[in-house]
Amino acid sequence: MWGLIYVGAFLVSFAASAVLKMTWPPLGDKYSVRWDDSVGTVYTDPSYGEGDANKFDLYLPADSTKGTYDLVVYLHAGGFTSGDKSDDAGMLQWLCSKGYVAAGINYTLFSEEHPDANVYTQSVEIRDSIPYVLAEAEKRGYAIDRMAASGGSAGHTLAMLYAYRDAAASPVPVKLVFGAVDPSCFYPEDWTCFGFDRNPEAAAVMFSVMSGNSITPEMIGTPDYDEAVKDISALAWIDGNSVPSVCAYGAYDKLQAFPASKRLAAALKEYGVPHEYILFPHSGHGLQNDNKLYAQYMDKVVEYLDKYMEE
Repeated sequence: MWGLIYVGAFLVSFAASAVLKMTWPPLGDKYSVRWDDSVGTVYTDPSYGEGDANKFDLYLPADSTKGTYDLVVYLHAGGFTSGDKSDDAGMLQWLCSKGYVAAGINYTLFSEEHPDANVYTQSVEIRDSIPYVLAEAEKRGYAIDRMAASGGSAGHTLAMLYAYRDAAASPVPVKLVFGAVDPSCFYPEDWTCFGFDRNPEAAAVMFSVMSGNSITPEMIGTPDYDEAVKDISALAWIDGNSVPSVCAYGAYDKLQAFPASKRLAAALKEYGVPHEYILFPHSGHGLQNDNKLYAQYMDKVVEYLDKYMEE
């Protein structure tokens, strides 16, 4: 019973993460654009699968004269239970204004209607969507030769899973990943915000729902547990071949496991992965109280895009 209560509380509160400071524009006009035909064109709702949510929006820059283009995928927030690609229209428009083909991709959300949806099935949908995104762009005259994955909160988790776990199977090279405030791994001792460090029963129920695997309290802390959550833990897939990464976290985040971000930063450092880990010391999940650091985060995103999408 307590486990189910924790699951419900987590999903309701974490869904609120859709309301991030990343709602555009975050810093006035610097990272926004007045969208019209001179900037680009958006094609809404091409399908990539049979599910109702298996749709994406494709933003194509007005300049159609280049031989090849870079793709930036941005995945929406919402605690794996809510949100929509349209929430990130401002971000996608801004990326398109910089000359990138940009795509926002929906995925099947965990709900009463879809109780079997979980972080793993959502990550598989994102993986399977990419060939369709590339084909749609090429059909419209925009051949893609490389890409970046990105997102906010839950979307950042899915972006990192694609960039770290699935990059080797990507139809085009993945050059970097960026985003903020995601859960990158599922060690219960990190999840003090929901008391999972003190309640293994609740942790087992919660992470069973998120992984789609049956986890018992007795498994926690064992290799069997690590294997059960591996496919949803971006941290588990980092190695010396991982792509450059830019990430940001709020020290007072109460909606996901902030201590997990320190594990992420340590792994990126250990394996020599070029990265920027930006800590917002006065902010929570919304990164709301550190405007100068938010500017630094966005500046680093631009720097990494300019550098690694050109290699």
